[in-house]
Amino acid sequence: MTMRVYLDNAATTALDPQVLETMLPFLQQHHGNPSSIHSFGRETRAAIEKARKQIAKILNVSPGEIFFTSGGTEANNMALQCSVRDLDVKHIITSPIEHHAVTHTVEALQSEGKIILSYVNILPDGSIDYAHLEQLLQLPNGKTLVSLMHANNEIGVLLDMEKVSAMCIQYHALFHCDTVQTLAHYPLDLQATKVTFISCAAHKFHGPKGVGFIYINGDAAIKPLIHGGAQERNMRAGTENLYGIIGLAKALEIAYQELDTTRAHITALRTHMAKRLRDEIPGIIFNCPDDGLYTVLNVNFPPSESNELLLFNLDIAGIAVSGGSACSSGSNVGSHVIARLNREQNSAAVRFSFSKFNTMEEIDYTVEKVKALFPAHVA
Repeated sequence: MTMRVYLDNAATTALDPQVLETMLPFLQQHHGNPSSIHSFGRETRAAIEKARKQIAKILNVSPGEIFFTSGGTEANNMALQCSVRDLDVKHIITSPIEHHAVTHTVEALQSEGKIILSYVNILPDGSIDYAHLEQLLQLPNGKTLVSLMHANNEIGVLLDMEKVSAMCIQYHALFHCDTVQTLAHYPLDLQATKVTFISCAAHKFHGPKGVGFIYINGDAAIKPLIHGGAQERNMRAGTENLYGIIGLAKALEIAYQELDTTRAHITALRTHMAKRLRDEIPGIIFNCPDDGLYTVLNVNFPPSESNELLLFNLDIAGIAVSGGSACSSGSNVGSHVIARLNREQNSAAVRFSFSKFNTMEEIDYTVEKVKALFPAHVA
């Protein structure tokens, strides 16, 4: 029997039914424009500000430091572009395995002659070379912004945010952390760990698509990236995604209420799958560290005739996975992250990513289907 198994949760997640229930009144009844002064507008304005306060409380920041966006890509662009334009940033340090929302933006800023761009070295497992980062921070290139993601979206390697924060404070640098993959999966106290900006996308933790936020430290006086209205306290023009914002706050609230339970459940799925694959398909290599992001398992399968159509055949079997970043789906460009790991040519990297809605039965079904595609390698 063919099952439908969704193991591409690092790309996007299913909407939590509780989140939908919270959003429905704002889809059906409370439709006023939050900028309107009549009672319909005041009702929706109050709901947005309540959501902002919920998020701020979770992160231990002021509600005035949370600004809603269309998602993580806009938040990343806002942090990077506005830092250069408004905060006199002349030097950006990032890594070569960031999400393209960061790498393409900094490359554009460099090509326009607006910044000096430095890439921190990556160690063989994909982690940051902190000694090299410190060397780059000491370069006399002017005001510096460090932009590094909390967890890599393809291989799950984690950044030591506290360590990078301390370095940035020591060398008077700004710190932007893309937390799109980790927000809702790890506790984050932004009073204890100082950053200038973080980015969020609701659809990564069972919220709606098309909404996120940027945290902007109150000391960072940037101007809007998008002009045309006074929304978000004159920081982000455009009518607010009302029901998206309501859903974002509810999804984040649920995630932190269920954090320990969800982590235990997903870790058990990941551990079970890794053990079965290691035991039953000789020659595989794991591209993710054991102590990395617990929602991601990135596997390098040995060279085989099956590799070229591996994702297609898994899809035929009803299994949704990714060969890299979902934002590159449909292209023939290989993963810039996996390329840095120097894996054997003709091998195939597959990212399995899990959520609280996955089951052990789905994991066993997936392993059996994978084994059938590699008969020559099965012990």
